[in-house]
Amino acid sequence: MMAKPIHTMIMDQFKRFAFAVSLGVFMLGGSAFAQDGKQRGAPKPVTVPISLRFRDTSSAEMRSVDLIVREDGDLQQEVSRRRPFDSPMTLAILFQDDLVSSVAVESKNMASFIREQPGGSRVMVAYIRPGSLEVRKKFTNELDKAAESVRVPLGLASAGAYNPYVEIIEGLKRFDSQPMGRRAMIVISDGIDVARGTDSSSPSQSLDLQRAITEAQRRAVAIYSIFVPPAAPSLQPFTLNGQSCLQRLSDETGGRAFFQGTAAPVSFDPFLREINQLMSLQLAYTYLSTHPGKGFHKLDVKPLEGNVEIRHPAGYTR
Repeated sequence: MMAKPIHTMIMDQFKRFAFAVSLGVFMLGGSAFAQDGKQRGAPKPVTVPISLRFRDTSSAEMRSVDLIVREDGDLQQEVSRRRPFDSPMTLAILFQDDLVSSVAVESKNMASFIREQPGGSRVMVAYIRPGSLEVRKKFTNELDKAAESVRVPLGLASAGAYNPYVEIIEGLKRFDSQPMGRRAMIVISDGIDVARGTDSSSPSQSLDLQRAITEAQRRAVAIYSIFVPPAAPSLQPFTLNGQSCLQRLSDETGGRAFFQGTAAPVSFDPFLREINQLMSLQLAYTYLSTHPGKGFHKLDVKPLEGNVEIRHPAGYTR
């Protein structure tokens, strides 16, 4: 067999070197190309809330879990993950003021829930009313003061807005003044939107619901919702639509929706216990997005372990 000419060997070595350099740049900096080979532009960091839930009840505490993250079908590179011990929760609690009067007894339970949050947590308390959000306590790490700001909802039909989502958006904007990290919102609401007529009560037709989802995804806020019926009898026929709207709001932001049929919950306690557990296992997960273009980007997160359940936003709009 004849030996290769010197110039051919040099070219082969150069090609291998160039390939190695290209591979190293891809691994270190994130690819500017999607898996379909199309150039996307410089990768940008994106942060999303991811909650873990271990099927094995003996594994109730946070531990490291390897995750596979895909955006628009493409694998993404992890940058960081902030956990409960190094990133206190920033939590907003929103009560709708025109719910059935039986919800009044839950104000004490919510105050206790706030006091039991881990040290360093920042809590805001606000009420959804016609035209604006009544902020009773701005974000604070003085949990006793936040708990003291909780009042009994008015329970009057006249105290209700046409939909809760405009005020939810206003509450989400309050996160802009807070440091990036683990974030959540608890919304106690009927979820009913009749701002643009009865058709807008549908989860697929409510424009403000979609806006609330988009704003929550942009700010990496997981929304947990608790359904309570409205005080106004005229809105009772729309309770199922309200529940469906809250379900969509929570599912698409990485939270969870809670309700007991179409009646008011007997107690918030079991809901608040589960919310506490989910928040205690929430990560603020940052990855390098290879899709910096505008529009909606679909997110899919899978654990490598079989005994772990994942809750995460459906995606985000850039």
